[in-house]
Amino acid sequence: MRLTPTSIPHRFATLLVLGGFFFAGVLRAGEPNPPGGFRALFDGKSLDGWHGDNPHQTAKAPPEEREQAIATQQEDFLAHWRVEDGELVNDGHGPYATTQDEFGDIEFHLEYKTVAKADSGIYLRGTPQVQIWDYTEAGGKWDRGADKGSGGLHNNGADAPGQLPSVLADKPFGEWNQFRITQIGSRTTVLLNDKLVVDNAIMENYWDRERLTPLRPKGPIHLQTHGGEIRWRNINLREIPADQANRRLRGDDTAQGFQPIFNGSDLTGWTGAVENYEVRDGSIVCQPGKGGVLFTEEQYEDFVVRLEFKLPPGGNNGLAIRYPGEGRASYDGMTELQVIDDTAEKYAKLDPRQFHGSIYGMVPAHRGYLRPVGQWNYQEVTVRGSTITVELNGTVIVDADVSQITEYMGDRPHPGKDRTSGHFGFAGHRDPVMFRNIAIKRLLTR
Repeated sequence: MRLTPTSIPHRFATLLVLGGFFFAGVLRAGEPNPPGGFRALFDGKSLDGWHGDNPHQTAKAPPEEREQAIATQQEDFLAHWRVEDGELVNDGHGPYATTQDEFGDIEFHLEYKTVAKADSGIYLRGTPQVQIWDYTEAGGKWDRGADKGSGGLHNNGADAPGQLPSVLADKPFGEWNQFRITQIGSRTTVLLNDKLVVDNAIMENYWDRERLTPLRPKGPIHLQTHGGEIRWRNINLREIPADQANRRLRGDDTAQGFQPIFNGSDLTGWTGAVENYEVRDGSIVCQPGKGGVLFTEEQYEDFVVRLEFKLPPGGNNGLAIRYPGEGRASYDGMTELQVIDDTAEKYAKLDPRQFHGSIYGMVPAHRGYLRPVGQWNYQEVTVRGSTITVELNGTVIVDADVSQITEYMGDRPHPGKDRTSGHFGFAGHRDPVMFRNIAIKRLLTR
């Protein structure tokens, strides 16, 4: 069902994008003027691309009735949203302004102006929220952190990174505030009025806290309405392509204490099944029809490894963790972390503990966070003591303590899972999976 409410004009800003940052100069009310690479989510003349949806209300409906639940909110939506002087205005009531399109990795820019005692926010991927509220004592919400200001990931757990903004950046009532939000996977960065208030924090999934399910890969943007007038303008968005997202996630290896373990030209520093792998286009590639474990000459105890990988259709490989130098990485090592195209039909009936990112045969990973086959993925793995955390494209898909595992796939125990040191490597399974930009940082053993 496609919902198309009535039209509203809009005012936009001229934005200059330099090195990932922008500066805004206000235009007169009229046509949107997004900067290069961005598109206007609001066309300045109509509500094309938007509809009303309060997801807290919609979530109460059975899945098969949610489309209808959204349809019933449209009259109320139009009753509480209006346009004045090219600004999108809400009176503090009604369902939220919601994009028809769903988005994954984005840069999102907008301006807002609100009033005393109002409370609002921006939902990303359909999830609350980047907070907007009255930061003054008179607003009556200092007991909930309002004194710290707007921009925090308010619905994260208490004391979680980003739950409160790092600095009070709100402007006085009557002035326009400007957000610059970047979200890659669950990693969220928020600048409010050119001040960094959330720095690369994981946005938690408000809708599924008990299972610790991460944010979904894509979802709509909601502009929340709650308790007072709010005005919006200059709503522009850019979807971040995979290569840019990977660079942003990686940052500066050297500055963060990582050391490269692959020189990009040959297999110096590697041993094991060297004859079954090759270096191609700056990447380590398992030769088709061959396999075995290629592993580092050095051994590691606690560490973080970061790398990029690209899967061919149906491709299968794995990361050997604390590998002893012989035997199977999945059983004789601490584990093999699956690297597999789990979208392929031939893998549809795998045990959940065999899908991508899973701690093989022991812990299933959350699915749906691989990039399309043929694109480079970014993955970071932290191994500390008996715990393993796997972050794929900015989203944590595994966070587990293998010492607590008592049930195994096929009832087959993993004798190596309690190893405290070993080699890092790749467990090839006859497919030309590619790996590049491989770096490790040793961690102090507790």
